[in-house]
Order: sequence, then C-alpha cells, then structure tokens
Amino acid sequence: MDRVALRGLKARGHHGVFPKEREEGQTFIVDLVLGLDTRPAAADDDLTKTVHYGIVAEEVVAVVEGDPVDLIETLAERIARTCLEHEGVQEVEVCVHKPDAPITVPFDDVTVTITRSRV
Repeated sequence: MDRVALRGLKARGHHGVFPKEREEGQTFIVDLVLGLDTRPAAADDDLTKTVHYGIVAEEVVAVVEGDPVDLIETLAERIARTCLEHEGVQEVEVCVHKPDAPITVPFDDVTVTITRSRV
C-alpha cells in the first residue's frame, strides 16, 4: 500500500473536559498518513484516480474546528472516519497533537495516534 502524508495541519478547536478549554479553545495539530494505491493515478497522471490531499486537509481542519468533544481520542476517531470517506483511501493513521494541554508539569506535547481501515 502506498502512503500520502499530511503533517502539521493546524486548527483551533474547543475540545477538552475543562470549561476553560471549551470556552477559550486551543490549537490542535494533526498528522495524517493515508494508505491507498497510487498506481492508477501515476499511470495516467490523473488527480481523479488518487486522493486530493488539499480537500482532505480542509475537511480535517473543519472537523477540528467543529463540534467539541471531551477527548482527543474521539477527535482522532472523527478525523479517521472523514478520511476513510474518500473512495481510494483504504487505511489512515491519525495523530492528534494537543501541545497546550492543561498539564501542571513541563511537557512538549500530548498526542493520540490511531490507525483505522476499511476492513
């Protein structure tokens, strides 16, 4: 299976379990790896035979900016479902970063990574 990756998609969302997170929002960063067969697109040099990663990026940002959830696990699941709606995408790995998570000790990042497939 071939891979198309999008790294560092940024969007502001209002996800989290604390009222401040819901009210003020924060930046979330999403990395995606889409699994698909790119041979038909490459053979014909045809965008319609692969995934349009620009459209995927816009849809993922819309999910992050959309309805709030408590957990980034839930957010990752919603993003994965959105990616799998694209016909050629057979598998997706989603990593959601929450660099401004409300943690009381120094840290660099919090992430949740999931892999989902059509099977």
